Amino acid sequence: MNSESAPQESAAPESPPAAQPTYQFETQKKPRRGGCLFLSFFLLSLLLVPVLFLLLLVSPGSWSQLSSGHDWEEVYVEDNSGTNKVVIVKVDGIISGLLTDSRGNSMVQSLKKQLDLAAEDDSVLGVLLLIDSPGGEVLASDEIYEAIESFQQDSSKIVVAYLSGLAASGGYYIASPCRWIVAHKLTITGSIGVIIHGYNYRGLMDKVGVQPMVFKSGRFKDMLSGDKKPDEILPESKQMIQDLVDEAFGRFKEVVERGRNQASGHGENPGKALAADWESYADGRILSGSQAHELGFIDELGNVDGAIDRMAALLELSGREDFDLIQYQLPFQLGNIFQLLGQTEQRAVEIDLGIDLPRLRSGRLYFLPPNYLE
Repeated sequence: MNSESAPQESAAPESPPAAQPTYQFETQKKPRRGGCLFLSFFLLSLLLVPVLFLLLLVSPGSWSQLSSGHDWEEVYVEDNSGTNKVVIVKVDGIISGLLTDSRGNSMVQSLKKQLDLAAEDDSVLGVLLLIDSPGGEVLASDEIYEAIESFQQDSSKIVVAYLSGLAASGGYYIASPCRWIVAHKLTITGSIGVIIHGYNYRGLMDKVGVQPMVFKSGRFKDMLSGDKKPDEILPESKQMIQDLVDEAFGRFKEVVERGRNQASGHGENPGKALAADWESYADGRILSGSQAHELGFIDELGNVDGAIDRMAALLELSGREDFDLIQYQLPFQLGNIFQLLGQTEQRAVEIDLGIDLPRLRSGRLYFLPPNYLE
């Protein structure tokens, strides 16, 4: 009897012994970065040289301007092919004595220079002052006020102010001496007043266990310090600060009254007279253009074209076509290109809040609405 033998399973092949890992050190040549940098600078120079050459062709006096650095250029805003000119001067943003432009000129210095150029040019009949400012430092505002008043008196040329979206506090202060003030009915203006602002953080210091150490030469040397306890603040210190504020406020009201009376006192084309109770509205409140017009703080409601037409009327011309509108601008400097390629030594962390806040200094007097100090 044949019996079939069961198929025998084939034995699994034995796995070869695991190979020991071999470590191979691959040597790679590092790229020489010097060649890349040289090539980058070479290509950059090829791009810059034609640009500089074209700039010299457009502005042949660039080299002399680079050495002098003080020349201004006339730029035509509206060319009516006339022989007379009206200069547009802008005051934008916080009024400050700090450096603002690439030449190191402050806002005050820049405005004075433009007024000087307008006074020296016999073809300039007047200045159109465009103001869009919430105000700013008391001293800077007063210097601009005096520059405008002196320009009108010494040159016998007029200044017409147009108050744009915002011309409050110091922004209105500098408009006060102008021959005529035009504002839109929705312009935010007024805020006639003075403020000095600070913080007392002594309570916070006590919570974290920080104690101030003060060495001073006199009782009032630290009168504006924020690390004093409320009961340590001398009543005399408070009165001194209040006296400073009251003095600046008195100056503000004097400037408004004198400027508005001069405008309304002209025999021909007189401005709007101040209301009898205008001082009761000089308490820091903001006003619309319409409210300011009712109180006599401005002479006319309108837009910037209306201000230009008013300029023509005050100059006894038939219209704006009788003069060209120009601006003074600093010329291009070749050095500005190389400033872009430089690296600043300042290292700071900036936080973008989506709004531009003024950089205010503690302990200074300001013609500003209070919301700019929070």
